[in-house]
Amino acid sequence: MTRTDDHKTDDTGPSGYAAARLHLLNEGARSGPPRRTALAGLTDDWLTGLFTAAAPTAKGISLVAVGGYGRGELSPRSDLDLLLLHDGSDPAAVAALADRLWYPVWDLGISLDHSVRTPAEARKTAGEDLKVQLGLLDARHLAGDLGLTAGLRTAILADWRNQAPKRLPELQELCAERAERHGELRFLLEPDLKEARGGLRDATALRAVAASWLADAPREGLADARRRLLDARDALHLVTGRATDRLALQEQDQVAAELGLLDADALLRQVYEAARVISYAGDVTWREVNRVLRARAVRPRLRAMLGGGKPVAERSPLAEGVVEQDGEAVLARTARPERDPVLPLRAAAAAAQAALPLSPHAVRRMAATARALPTPWPAEAREQLITLLGSGRPTVDVWEALEAEGLISRLLPDWERVRCRPQRNAVHLWTVDRHLIETAVRASALTRRVSRPDLLLVAALLHDIGKGWPGDHSVAGEIIAKDVAARLGFDRADVGVLATLVRHHLLLVETATRRDLDDPATVRAVADAVGSESTLELLHALTEADALATGPAAWSTWRGSLVSDLVRRVSAVLAGEHPGTEPEPAAPTAEQERLAIEAHRTGGPVLTLRAQPEPGPPEESAETGEPLGVELVIAVPDQPGVLPALAGVLALHRLTVRTGGLRTLRLPDDVDDDGSVLLLDWRVAAEYGSLPQASRLRADLVRALDGSLDITSRLAERDAAYPRRRGRAAPPPRVTVAPAASRHATVIEVRAQDAPGLLFRIGTALEKAAVRVRSMHASTLGANAVDAFYVTSGTGAPLPPEDATATARVLEEALRA
Repeated sequence: MTRTDDHKTDDTGPSGYAAARLHLLNEGARSGPPRRTALAGLTDDWLTGLFTAAAPTAKGISLVAVGGYGRGELSPRSDLDLLLLHDGSDPAAVAALADRLWYPVWDLGISLDHSVRTPAEARKTAGEDLKVQLGLLDARHLAGDLGLTAGLRTAILADWRNQAPKRLPELQELCAERAERHGELRFLLEPDLKEARGGLRDATALRAVAASWLADAPREGLADARRRLLDARDALHLVTGRATDRLALQEQDQVAAELGLLDADALLRQVYEAARVISYAGDVTWREVNRVLRARAVRPRLRAMLGGGKPVAERSPLAEGVVEQDGEAVLARTARPERDPVLPLRAAAAAAQAALPLSPHAVRRMAATARALPTPWPAEAREQLITLLGSGRPTVDVWEALEAEGLISRLLPDWERVRCRPQRNAVHLWTVDRHLIETAVRASALTRRVSRPDLLLVAALLHDIGKGWPGDHSVAGEIIAKDVAARLGFDRADVGVLATLVRHHLLLVETATRRDLDDPATVRAVADAVGSESTLELLHALTEADALATGPAAWSTWRGSLVSDLVRRVSAVLAGEHPGTEPEPAAPTAEQERLAIEAHRTGGPVLTLRAQPEPGPPEESAETGEPLGVELVIAVPDQPGVLPALAGVLALHRLTVRTGGLRTLRLPDDVDDDGSVLLLDWRVAAEYGSLPQASRLRADLVRALDGSLDITSRLAERDAAYPRRRGRAAPPPRVTVAPAASRHATVIEVRAQDAPGLLFRIGTALEKAAVRVRSMHASTLGANAVDAFYVTSGTGAPLPPEDATATARVLEEALRA
């Protein structure tokens, strides 16, 4: 090209534009969108003047802004994306004009991304290069032949919409590759505001998806999130004087000051919040794109099968008020969030258990209409929260969906202080809030190691909650944990345990790695702080989950062995304080004794099913502290097979066992001095729908006991009719023999994922092992079943050690099958 210098002497020259640009950037009154708009307008005027001066009568040629400049998003050091569009009639004139446009830009040291093309060439290049096509979607006319620019815009948009089924998967892959290279913006201490996941590139990709008309991003908060990232980039450019998108540590305080923020932490928190909004919008949008593309691929075949009719979306139940549709957990048509304050937690737990995304429309509706939970929470709400926390990796996405609509902060107000809070520690991979959820995910894999998985999961959620307050976060966290645990409806003893776990969640790892474990005073100090073997068991699991959720540098085989050694020593000190003993059975109530006598006289089962009254308004409800479910009391003459028969009947009627007790009740001497009856006092809840009639339960139980009802076949038929959902991979069941837990029986403990028919399978396996269940204590904590069975041999004696071990092994194998 032949350089021309005419532009230096007229009003459109670099010096005039440079002075105006410098004045604008140093003008403190304008920042953010007004400054970006003004900078784009100033640049438009300058380039238009250059174009007009060089080609006052040009036809068939136009100057077009594309990419970020086309959107008017000019930061102080942004480059200019320009296209010189022409009809191909006079290449020499176009080349001369290009010289007179590009050189003034270079003279000012402004980066320039330029191209010279005909409309046909632009469309061809866009078809071959996705990045070019994305830039052209934001094409904006600056000067010259408006019709030429308008024609290209129309053609590019039509091409994009026609090719969307092919190009959008390519765009999604491009976004994924970029995220792999640059990481997730909201968790990085030195994030790239543009390239990292949740950054400006992703926001632009969402605009492109919307332009395809195939799907649209959730708009709530998206524009504001994009603005905040652009404001941060503007401030970064002004502070550094460079065209950079990386928010380096040494520049964060200055950038924060430029934006009028308190400090670097306030800056990062604002950036992280914006990135969270964009990331969530991206997840929802790409899920919708893939759903639409799948539907388009399947629709022709369905239409042929249905004779041209419109296919009906299949809906299958997940929980009360929640169904699966099109690969998402959505609200059932009968759901009424305004009358059901537990619905948000129930829907979230059901979605996480099924490893399904929670529909953003459902979350938005629940956020807008659901009533606040009473204080303390009802038992069902607490159970659903525990189920959600115990669902493993799917918990993260479901939690994000609730966060996107503000439901988490409404459920747990203390969450607001840790939300998007940065951790300036290279060991930590996550912000405080995400670390807490990651700890719960890790803890969900350790629930088989503890007798109270519910306390482990809640402690995982709360252990760093004090980081939102000044001072030692463990001390502040203990106070917050007490308040939160009481609000969730835990009793006083459980509140105390949770407070201890939060206060001392660093105790084991710090002691194990910094103290002499051979010093008895060290071990005694830990024992005094922990207080009980059950709390030590929970603290051990919490320590491991916390470290694993922190990052790879926080946990190792060596650290794990040191902590385990400390736990073994502390457990030995605590062992004498809490000897394992079989719980003394409570005296039967008058009603239980009446049922037992009637069962003995009739020779068959007798039962009552008592539903709790409907709770009134929150301020009037006296039910919030009650165990979940309704009371089922059964008396049946002592005989083999009672446990699997009853458990199977309940499974057939889709009743979930929340708590269950079984014991042998001696009849009064005036009735039968040798007679005994099995008494079962259980709490059950319907999976969905209403409870069955007690008469139907009794009739089926009679048939199950006499062998005329084949429960195994009936359950198998139902499972075949409703194939198992993919769901999440739960930790494997664990069956152990509790040492010296009872002098009268062998205690077999089962910890497993709660599922329909679980208790039936356990009872059947114990029957096949030819052991007698003397008593039983079963409970369901979230999605975890924690059951203890006191079993004896046929003669009524505890099992020999080798037989007990073999029985536990057989039972575990049966549950794994």
